[in-house]
Amino acid sequence: MAYENLLLEKKNSIAYVTVNRPKVLNALNTATMEELRAAFSELKNDPGTRVVLLTGAGEKAFVAGADISEIAKLTTLLGKEFANRGQSVFTLIETLGKPVIACINGFALGGGCELALACSFRLASENARLGQPEVKLGIIAGYGGSQRLPRLVGKGVANQILLTGEMVSAQDALRIGLVNEVTAPADLVPRAEAIAQKIIANGPLAVQYTLEAVNKGAEMPLPDALHLEAELFGRSCGTEDKAEGTAAFLEKRAAQFKGK
Repeated sequence: MAYENLLLEKKNSIAYVTVNRPKVLNALNTATMEELRAAFSELKNDPGTRVVLLTGAGEKAFVAGADISEIAKLTTLLGKEFANRGQSVFTLIETLGKPVIACINGFALGGGCELALACSFRLASENARLGQPEVKLGIIAGYGGSQRLPRLVGKGVANQILLTGEMVSAQDALRIGLVNEVTAPADLVPRAEAIAQKIIANGPLAVQYTLEAVNKGAEMPLPDALHLEAELFGRSCGTEDKAEGTAAFLEKRAAQFKGK
């Protein structure tokens, strides 16, 4: 489909999704959220896409937040529906079955920070600024920020970010584990591409099962999570990819995985 608020490009097994509203710092209005849903639904079912890189257009922002003019009109009932719709889009991204790398090239605030949190991991440029400033508007994070942020950086650090509404610099985000790496702006996407190619060289089903083990297991008691890991390990052992991967290792050659 054609997108008005996104750019979608596919190259070398990588899909590039760019929120393309630079005049409003790539703010997430309802139309953009629905395009994100459509784009990631397409990519979920595209066997040619192995890794997704998600970023924002321009040099100032990844996504600077939600559309405040829409939030201003919300009532109690509409607010809950608004949050549920947004959460469903970000859960789709989180559970895509393929790695999604957030390339944070500037402001990632409010819904933008929550969008980054839904990704598999995050890279940031030196000029990135992250935060959850919803309390400054008299509301709370509604797209998963109050839940994913403490799971990533710990309850105390998350509370400070969520309750003050202050922005976190790229270096501080790296220090607290909110992002994995910080790069020069020009190196952000090339670094993400380099990581993506390392992932693409591995077994597609192994990558998918690893994401499932991490995402589901993190919400389970350890004995249940270990049971899930054993089940997925067993499933991977029954694949053609496992036969090819082990044979390639023993024969000292590069594996040719087929995702079967």
